[in-house]
Amino acid sequence: MQRLIQGLRNFQEEIFPAKRELFESLAKGQQPSTLFITCADSRVVPDLFTQSEPGELFVIRNAGNIVPPFSRQPGGVTATIEFAVVALGVRHIVVCGHTDCGAMKGLLHPEKLAAMPTVASWLMQADATRRLVLENYETADEAQLIDAMIRENVLVQLRNLETHPSVASRVARGDLSLYGWIYDISAGQVDSFDAAEQRYIRLDGTSQPHATPVARLQKDNLASL
Repeated sequence: MQRLIQGLRNFQEEIFPAKRELFESLAKGQQPSTLFITCADSRVVPDLFTQSEPGELFVIRNAGNIVPPFSRQPGGVTATIEFAVVALGVRHIVVCGHTDCGAMKGLLHPEKLAAMPTVASWLMQADATRRLVLENYETADEAQLIDAMIRENVLVQLRNLETHPSVASRVARGDLSLYGWIYDISAGQVDSFDAAEQRYIRLDGTSQPHATPVARLQKDNLASL
């Protein structure tokens, strides 16, 4: 705890004064451009590896970066997505998995979660990921299975994301873009899923692969219907 208190003091004495105008502006409201959905893992710090300023990312974190399919039942993830899209008008949504994900290891081996029934129940919302990997990666070894779980899970959660009405509508008309990222903890690199090529591509600062196809309901397309 002393480490946190010292960090707070450093923030108050050095960082806050240097960014005073930014924080004064943020005190009046927020206008983030991106909803960032990622794992609760302490090693994954999106503000750090994207070098984002306060107010740029609206973040959802949970075990396994899971997006439950849309339901009328109240849920924190569902409510936060709706708020980000409708009230804040974010233009981008990133679902970001990461290497060495404990949630994906637990999903692959649910027997190891016997002492954590709540965790096991939460991860069952990603059971489509587990079945997809086990039924399609028959020759993979343990390490390859975990890697496949991490990568396929991001794509499953992106499909779940599109079941949310506010997301589906804006994606269809092209003013909301979805991205699937994998953050490599040891290398500090990010792979992004490219819907056109149907594979992950290393982000190098020049490419910007989208995880969703081109919008179907843009005005030019609607004119021909």
